[in-house]
Formats: sequence, C-alpha cells, structure tokens
Amino acid sequence: MRLSDLLAGDDGELLVHAGGRDHTRGEVRARAGAIAAALADAGVGPGHPVAVMAPNGVEVVAALFGVWGAGGVHVPLNPRLTDAEVERVLATVRPAAVVATPALAPRLAGHPAVVLDDGGGAVRRGPEAPAAEPARHDGDVALVQFTSGTTGAPKPVLLRHSGVIELIDGVLATLRGGRAPGSGAGDRRPMPNLVPVSLSLWAGIYTVLFAFRVGAPVVVMDGFDTLEFARLVARFQLRSTVLPPAAMAMLVDDERVTSLEPLRYVRSITAPLSPLQARRFKERFGVGVLNGYGQTEIGGEIIGWSAADLRTYGDAKLGSVGRPHRGVEVRAVDPDGRTLGPDEPGELWVRTPALSAGYADGTDLGDRLTPDGWFRTGDVGRVDADGFVWIEGRVSDMINRGGLKVHPGEVEEVLRTVPGVADAAVVGVPDERLGEVPWAFVVAAGAAPPPDDELVAACRAHLAPYKVPVRFVAVDELPRNEVGKVLKAELVREATGGRA
Repeated sequence: MRLSDLLAGDDGELLVHAGGRDHTRGEVRARAGAIAAALADAGVGPGHPVAVMAPNGVEVVAALFGVWGAGGVHVPLNPRLTDAEVERVLATVRPAAVVATPALAPRLAGHPAVVLDDGGGAVRRGPEAPAAEPARHDGDVALVQFTSGTTGAPKPVLLRHSGVIELIDGVLATLRGGRAPGSGAGDRRPMPNLVPVSLSLWAGIYTVLFAFRVGAPVVVMDGFDTLEFARLVARFQLRSTVLPPAAMAMLVDDERVTSLEPLRYVRSITAPLSPLQARRFKERFGVGVLNGYGQTEIGGEIIGWSAADLRTYGDAKLGSVGRPHRGVEVRAVDPDGRTLGPDEPGELWVRTPALSAGYADGTDLGDRLTPDGWFRTGDVGRVDADGFVWIEGRVSDMINRGGLKVHPGEVEEVLRTVPGVADAAVVGVPDERLGEVPWAFVVAAGAAPPPDDELVAACRAHLAPYKVPVRFVAVDELPRNEVGKVLKAELVREATGGRA
C-alpha cells in the first residue's frame, strides 16, 4: 500500500474544509490529478523530488497527492522561510520541479513549475529543465521532511510510504485497543481531524494522512486563532483533536474562550508538553490531555497515551509521554549501551518500523543506528515499571556542572510553578571553573518576574543545590521555532555575548 491510496473513496464525501469552504473527495482527487499530469509534462518521474510551497488550504492537500500521483517525492516548503533558506533547501533536495500558488511561484524561479489556480487547475510554467540534475530516490520514499533544527541545522529526512502507514496503524492499534483500520462502529463516519499547524510541517501532513487512513475528512486552519479554533470545534462537534503546547497556552490565556465543548481529549504534538501546562488546560476546559513522543527520523509519534490509559491512571502518570505503540520497542541505556532498569534515566533507544531511510543529502543515520537496529534518539528519559516513558531532556542539553548532571527540564518545571512566572528555559553556559553552569531565562506572567531571591528559594525547596541556576535573566519571550520548541542555542549566545 502507498500513501496515495489514502485518497480512495466516495467522490461525494466531504474531504477537506478550508478557507470557509467544503471540498469533496472527488474535487480533491481531480485537483491532484491535474497536478500529477502537469508534473509528468514537466518531466517528473518515479523517485524525483518535487518541492511544494503553498499556504494551508485545499491546494496543498491536492499537491501532496498530486506529487505522489506522478510518482514523485513530496518536499514541503514553508512559505515563512527566507529566500536564502529556500535556496539552501532546493540546493539540498535538487527537485525535478516545483509546485506553488501564483503569489509564491516567483520565489521558486529557475525550476520547472506547476502553478496552482483557485479553480483547481494546474498550469505548467518555467524553464524546460531543472536548475540542476534532479535527485532520484527509490520508489518507496514518499517525503523529504526537514527536522525542526533545534539542535543544529535542519536535516532532510527521507520517509517511506510503507513505514508511515505501518506507524499510523500502530498508533490506531493503541487508540482502538488492537482493532484494525476500517473496523469502526458500523457505518458511522469518523469525525473530522482538525489541522492547527502548517502543512509544511510533518505534524500537519501526518494529521492529514492519519485522518484519511480512518476515512475521516480534515478541517485545515490557515494560522492558529483561538476564537476560530473554538468555533470549528463547535461547528464540527469535535471530541478530540491535536494541538501544540503553544496553542494550548494561548487558549488558556484567552479569556474570550469560555468553552471548548464538546471537546474531550487533546493530543499534544510538535514540542515537549510541560505537566504544568497540561494541568492548566485540563482545569480550564475540562479536557483531558494525551501526551506523545516522536521524532522525524522515526516517522512521527511512536509513544503516546490512549484514552483508556488516561481513565486508568489519571494524574498518577502526569508528565509521562505514554507507552510505546504497537511494533515499537523502547529502552533507556547507559553510556556503554547497557539497558537500565525501571525508572533509571539514560538515553532512549528505540526500534520502530517507520525508521527513516536516511537523509536526502546522501548521508545515512550513521552512529545513531546500532548494528541490531536500535535508533539513538538523543533524548534522556526513563521507562517505569508500567511501561510509561518519561522524557527528561536532550543529551545535548544536559548541563555538566563540575561533573554533576543537571536536567534543564526538571529546573524549568519548578520555575513554572512560581507565581508570577509564565514560562522559563534553562541552558548551560560555559564556566571557567566548573565547565558549565545553569542559567535561567524567565518570562513574567505580569509586568515583571519575581525577584531573584524568590526564584532561588523556590528552586532550593525542590532541587539539589547544584541544580539551582546561578543567574536569572528576564526576557519578554523565549525564542521558538515554527513548532514551538525553544531555540536554546540562541539563549546560550545571548548569555555569552554571541561567543557560543
């Protein structure tokens, strides 16, 4: 099975709601067919990358399946990228053609282009040949998806049709108690999946594919707005959805949003979710928060909560990212690769059917993949006796204070509980005597954050002395990327005057 097969079904069914309009499956299929034909005319063949730049809407969904219909490999381009970033992406992936809306097409000049129009057409424009010899991947590669770049330059990950489908089916097995896709309740059609993030992000694309796998339509938001989100939840009677932590915080802080009925569950996506944020959201709206864990190289979510787990464990496991989905193995290991016991923290290693085929720049997973198939995630975590996984931070974020290890996430969670603190991030800053020491960057909930002595006292009440930050820096906001992850390298540069 290929991901393009997910477009099969009744032509008359609602498939995409975007921009205030409903689009049927037949309409989306026709748009995708027009794009596929135009790409074939541009010389796109099996395994050729095709870069797609379009705002959230039915056009980008049709382009996704149009690329696959032509046998190509989808490369999403975020319209928010700078021209220099776009040039770097195109130089890395070497597309055979590009797809864009009329407003965005000039940014991709120099490549054979398929320009989309409002009526669902696809017009071939641009040079007869690509700017460089196009890359070609094997027939099972579906996407080139760039990582978020929080720990370095974004990497172009190759994701396979077979791996993504197997991953989705593993998640469904968790959510449905082992039932296979298509074994839902009678003839009742599943409720729509709401897409609150950019379709240039893997989280957005995955949400679309997940919906189509279960036969559900999608409701696509072009930019997150709290009131519009609440309106869409009510209109489509959504009982569950996905949300990034930043969107949850926006909803909690917006006094105009008084209800999210009939919402019952929210799955957290794209960035680590603070237990405090989960608790605030649940208390504000009465909505359960299901955490999860994944990386682009492992295809997406491989660990997560089910509603059954939430009913069984409730707040007893608050802060955990859940348990491995079907077909996924997880263990915590020490620096020598030995498996640790329950609740012993170490680097998380995973084995998953959706493991990346490598990177589009020609490199493989290298030393991140062991000879027996375990993938080193680079995340520090532990697995408890019930199989729940707890994430404590990145190996690269770990602060080595004179030989003593400080987990930034542990300190950040303490600071977020202090009245007057809206958010916090902790980083390691070079120190001549100790190697590095923790600094805290604090966002105030009001006009100014609490004084340093109050922050120190709160930390000392819950943390060992060596974990207490040596300095607290007030900032208006924390630097974040598109998916809401804190760019800690920028904070270290600020602390060192640009020297790091």
